[in-house]
Amino acid sequence: MPDPSASDKQPPQSQDHQPGEQSAMRPTPETIRDSYLGSGRLKGRSALVTGGDSGIGRAVAVHFAREGADVAIAYLEETDDARETERMIRAEGGKCLLLPGDLGHEDACRQAVASTVEAFGGLDILVNNAAEQHAVDSAGELTAEQVERTFRTNIFAYIYMAKAALEHLPEGGAIINTGSVTGVRGHKTLLDYAATKGAIHAFTFSLAQAYAEQGIRVNAVAPGPIWTPLIPASFPEDKVAQFGGSTLMKRAGQPSELGPAYVFLASEEASFITGQIIHINGGGHISA
Repeated sequence: MPDPSASDKQPPQSQDHQPGEQSAMRPTPETIRDSYLGSGRLKGRSALVTGGDSGIGRAVAVHFAREGADVAIAYLEETDDARETERMIRAEGGKCLLLPGDLGHEDACRQAVASTVEAFGGLDILVNNAAEQHAVDSAGELTAEQVERTFRTNIFAYIYMAKAALEHLPEGGAIINTGSVTGVRGHKTLLDYAATKGAIHAFTFSLAQAYAEQGIRVNAVAPGPIWTPLIPASFPEDKVAQFGGSTLMKRAGQPSELGPAYVFLASEEASFITGQIIHINGGGHISA
């Protein structure tokens, strides 16, 4: 498992565009552990994971595949990362569908769902995970363009994807949203991002209430600081080197440490769980 010692922190690094590329990161994030043994929990099911090309989304997609699911991954334009995720899914024996596009627009969300249903013959699990964030030193730096873009990617897309998916999800289907510790505690430099994550949590609670009678469960996972491409694409090098140091475990988490939680929420083992948030944050995180 990842070494929690201070000497094992990620070195200073940055990327100049969002959501970033996993292939350029050092060290490379851990997607799944060899010790994770699939047991067919999702056999015969189909899933659509947004932001599935890298980071948490890749970990979710590969864990799902190891559990027997076919997985479609939606992503913005990171083709190399997406193809590597596809390779990993196919290595687990699952089918994979690549869906590039900007999910901030409702038409793209409808098309992603329709393509998944056509390719796999249905849709059982939706994972809303794609996100972007832009740090600012003060509220005065927030532009209308940035705020709208962050909300389009982080919450509008979740609503559009859920709206389209709910036309196809059967009884026993599941929606899992990726929230954040910032949606609960805020973050002094991620003002608009934290606001979208709070909205995701509220959306999760509300959608769970609206669809419980139809047998569709809606839950969320709220990560703390996780080592994904979004980090070097969001913060200066010195902040990246310190990332995760404020948790009780004194390190950033790995995507591999989140994947099993999504598997659980998607599986029959979680059949009595809806409208909940699983917090995976290394024991807490203070805004830095």
